[in-house]
Amino acid sequence: MDTKELLKKVRKIEIKTRRLSDHIFGGEYHSTFKGRGMTFSEVRQYQFGDDVRNIDWNVTARYSEPFVKVFEEERELTMMLVADVSGSEFFGTDQQFKAEIVTEIAATLAFSAMKNNDKIGLILFSDGIELYIPPKKGKSHVLRIIRELLEFDPKSKKTDVAQALKFLSGVMKKKAIVFVLSDFIAEDYRDTLKIAAKRHDITGIRIYDRHEEAIPSLGVVQMEDEETGELMLVNTGSRKVRDNYSQFYQDKVHYYRESFTRSGAGVIDVRTDDSYVKKLLGYFKRRG
Repeated sequence: MDTKELLKKVRKIEIKTRRLSDHIFGGEYHSTFKGRGMTFSEVRQYQFGDDVRNIDWNVTARYSEPFVKVFEEERELTMMLVADVSGSEFFGTDQQFKAEIVTEIAATLAFSAMKNNDKIGLILFSDGIELYIPPKKGKSHVLRIIRELLEFDPKSKKTDVAQALKFLSGVMKKKAIVFVLSDFIAEDYRDTLKIAAKRHDITGIRIYDRHEEAIPSLGVVQMEDEETGELMLVNTGSRKVRDNYSQFYQDKVHYYRESFTRSGAGVIDVRTDDSYVKKLLGYFKRRG
């Protein structure tokens, strides 16, 4: 992808996702993810309806009239986007690849965080850590994250969610809002997730294609494993083959949902032909 084409794509995503974050998710994001606590702001005269527990007795005694302490939310938070860039993300049978949906969702979340003056960081992973961008503020930083999501060329096509979560725990010592974006066609990350979820507010966003859920009966067809590159002939006309695949797929989905739920983390499922806007908004409203 040349520079001109890349900038055009970045601009297109910025316009679409920033509009969503400004008009839909800004307030929902703010109310869903609270700050670290309340900090003292100022003292003012008591007004009818003020909580008497907030009366500043020293100032009240000095001026012979009631004054109250005013507190405000310590708002600044850090959002980490942990995005799967393995080979299976470049699958899609409808309008978009899973990787394109990942980019749009990540951009929408990043602009929502930016609107609330929060820091945003990025981890791209396959079966190892492909890229780490430390959390920072600002529009130029968000646009850099979008560029990386669009053009990054991973070294590996395989997936290891546990490696990404271990890295997250290593680099983020303070609590962060974490969104893990993947198709979660993987296992063996439950224990690592439990550890990470004790410190961070984690949500898994599973992006999938409707044709991944079941194999249609098409006879003998050649298929390629997106993560290993292996080519194989598969008899899709066989009921046993189709049932085995469906069971394999459902086992991965069950593992994902159970692992995140048991860890106290959130889950969102987004199909490539669904509206991720409705899914995100519904999740924010339920949590808020």
